[in-house]
Amino acid sequence: MSRIKLSFLVATILTLLLLAFTVDAQSSADVVFDLEAYGNIVPGTDITTALANAWKDACASGRSSAIVIPGGTFEVREGNFAGPCKNRIDFQLGGTLRAPKALPGDNWIIFAHIDRLTVSGGGVFDGQGKEAWGKNDCHKRINCAQLPVSLRFNFITNSIVTRITSLDSKNFHINVLGCNNLTFHNINIIAPGNSPNTDGIHIGRSNKITITKSKIATGDDCISLGDGSRQIEVANVTCGPGHGISVGSLGRYTNEEPVEGVLVKNCTMINTTNGVRIKTWPGSAAGGTATDMHFLDIIMVNVGNPILIDQEYCPWNQCNRQVPSKIKISKVSFENIRGSSATPVAIKLICSRSFPCEEVKFRDIDLTPNGITGPITSQCTNVRPIVSGKQNPKICASPYQPPLNCSLNNSWNCSLS
Repeated sequence: MSRIKLSFLVATILTLLLLAFTVDAQSSADVVFDLEAYGNIVPGTDITTALANAWKDACASGRSSAIVIPGGTFEVREGNFAGPCKNRIDFQLGGTLRAPKALPGDNWIIFAHIDRLTVSGGGVFDGQGKEAWGKNDCHKRINCAQLPVSLRFNFITNSIVTRITSLDSKNFHINVLGCNNLTFHNINIIAPGNSPNTDGIHIGRSNKITITKSKIATGDDCISLGDGSRQIEVANVTCGPGHGISVGSLGRYTNEEPVEGVLVKNCTMINTTNGVRIKTWPGSAAGGTATDMHFLDIIMVNVGNPILIDQEYCPWNQCNRQVPSKIKISKVSFENIRGSSATPVAIKLICSRSFPCEEVKFRDIDLTPNGITGPITSQCTNVRPIVSGKQNPKICASPYQPPLNCSLNNSWNCSLS
């Protein structure tokens, strides 16, 4: 066979494979509800009503269905996409949905009570938050006005959110509540570092939530885990700017549920104010627990507070630090964490004097100073870490000897350079 004929045959096979993939992707749903069938869908127009009608029909379909939003930028005043639906449903966003600059309430787009939901398409949810950020006064008062969350996932099961971007949310980008077996994969979250309260993904009272292969740049926690977060896995996430990946804050409200089963691995923090942290309020409203939390294979690049347990978390002095936290932290591990610290105390473990931390383990920590003079140190209060492998900086205690420069008053209180 000649080289020309062989090249033609290869090209033909590749074309057929591409066509087969395209057809399969388009036909993965039995019924496609093209938004253009619900009105004059022209870029720049408001498609709120058309989206609501398409969702109503798709959700009522007994066959698997897909809503397809074409390329272009469209205005959406609000979106309330609720189930239960009769079959699985795909929400395919090809363009950009743009929120009003002024939006009442605390919601923009809500997906609720749906089983087997897919949100995908490569599109953008633009929260247009820049004008709203200046109205955020939560640093002044506890009961501040709540700005809208861009995307809420409430009571969603067996679902996936993939290949979407959340841009410039007014408040949290994504809020997850009461969900089970929900995956976020290949998500982009974008907001400047000075945008207040724009947590990337906040999870509460949810089970089996996975976040993988995503990039989060925002003005608050890249990922935050509230009470009731169970069996959470975060892997291959790049965070920065932002406040890092956090468990908490916990203990501010009554009737909070335990946090248990958290795994954060293979992540990179770049120029964040914190790395990985656990935070609870002093003067806790009620007791609680946070246990079985593991952080491994983390790269820190010029990160303030790379490793932090803070049981005196008290933003804007809106609490009483004299009353110790009632949240019990236990079974925590930090392993193979390396990179650079932008603050002198690279490892800070401030645990509750009423409920000292237990079973806090360190293995193979290698952090170096960046942009600061002198060595970096560790600080430990009301905790006796169990350490092995490399210790840079030296961590407050060893597995075989009592910690140095410590006093024992019902718990270990240590500070060691």
